[in-house]
Amino acid sequence: MTGDDPHTPHIPLAHRVPDLGALELLLAVARHGSLGRAARDVGITQPAASSRVRSMERQLGVTLLDRSPRGSRLTDAGALVTDWARRVVEAAEAFDAGTQALRDRRDSRLRVAASMTIAEYLLPGWLIALRGERPDTAVSLLVGNSAAVARRLVTGEADLGFVEGLSIPEGLDGTVIAHDRLVVVVAPTHPWARRRTPLLPGELAATPLILREHGSGTRQVLDAALAVHGGLARPLLELSSTTAVKGAAESGAGPCVLSELALGEELSARRLVQVPVAGVRLRRQLRAVWPGGHRPAGPARDLLSLTGRGA
Repeated sequence: MTGDDPHTPHIPLAHRVPDLGALELLLAVARHGSLGRAARDVGITQPAASSRVRSMERQLGVTLLDRSPRGSRLTDAGALVTDWARRVVEAAEAFDAGTQALRDRRDSRLRVAASMTIAEYLLPGWLIALRGERPDTAVSLLVGNSAAVARRLVTGEADLGFVEGLSIPEGLDGTVIAHDRLVVVVAPTHPWARRRTPLLPGELAATPLILREHGSGTRQVLDAALAVHGGLARPLLELSSTTAVKGAAESGAGPCVLSELALGEELSARRLVQVPVAGVRLRRQLRAVWPGGHRPAGPARDLLSLTGRGA
């Protein structure tokens, strides 16, 4: 623990959290109930597996396994750590699928363009599923705001796209794959964090906000929702990524409006606080889109089906 004492040296997270290989070994022990079988599963020797588990126990300061001639059983603490490890490994798999798709591969057979929110919070899971169904399909991923996604499809740079706007961009066909909601959030120190009554539309419209840039689906929905209430005030900051907007809001710079998909961790940790809003609709549809008149085929059709909505 680093604590709040400014004199306590900071220990980097990489030194406090076991590496992915150790976590994968722990998950294998949970599956097989045997350190030997787990070692074979991950491709190492049993002595190496025993050493890795002992090292992990020292690092975490808890006993993870009860070892006996009948096998290895997770302790209560080990079972809890295993549940956490599973989430870390799943997140690493999503990270791997996303970064693999970002590589500019000459043999790409599926070119996907996606808006920021969908690319960060939904697409990695779909790409993992596509890899399971089509392991030989090479995917390239282009990321930008919804307007940029539409341009890439119209100019033939992408086969399938995902956007967050109010309607299907001109020249494209598409289908709704999910619904989303925009929420207003502030740092815990902001006066709005202590409000007892919801924000009214006029108050939200008149307040300088930290916003995504023009062309983003988030900005488009917010502009339309507040148009009848005087329109958005001049932005406090205008940033081109969700991460940058969240960071500015966390620093206390001001309120921002983002997809609730992007805010789970920050709200759970109370780094940001949601502010209720009344009298304005901040819901939107998430769409898969493709060039007009050309229904998705092959890998594009398969990826679309994995979103839950076939073409």
